[in-house]
Amino acid sequence: MAARSKARKRAVDVLYEADLRSRDVRELLAERIADGHPPINEHTVRLVEGVVEHAADVDRLIGEHAQGWSLDRLPDVDRAILRMAVFELLWVDDVPDAVVMDEAVELAKSLSTDDSAGYVNGVLAGILKSQIPTA
Repeated sequence: MAARSKARKRAVDVLYEADLRSRDVRELLAERIADGHPPINEHTVRLVEGVVEHAADVDRLIGEHAQGWSLDRLPDVDRAILRMAVFELLWVDDVPDAVVMDEAVELAKSLSTDDSAGYVNGVLAGILKSQIPTA
């Protein structure tokens, strides 16, 4: 698995655990960095801190595009994947959108339900489309 793929998986792990345990995300991230097993790389830190920094906008966008679901009703792991991917799509310029989308879909396939990959793809596609300026 490529380094950035591992970083994304680890970011989802931290976001998911913090959400599930009602923990402060930055405190949990600091604990995981100090623990060092598995090691937390810079891209994981960038993703987790970015999600925290842009949490209101990230959650608003997910809520606007999660058709038929409120943010709170989404499966916890899907919510973590979407948060990480929305941040990376909109605020990380050195990763192509197609890569972010593909990685998020693959994470949903491996970590969540059979329907999650398609749902994650649809939400992210809707968010991307909404960010394209209209003429």
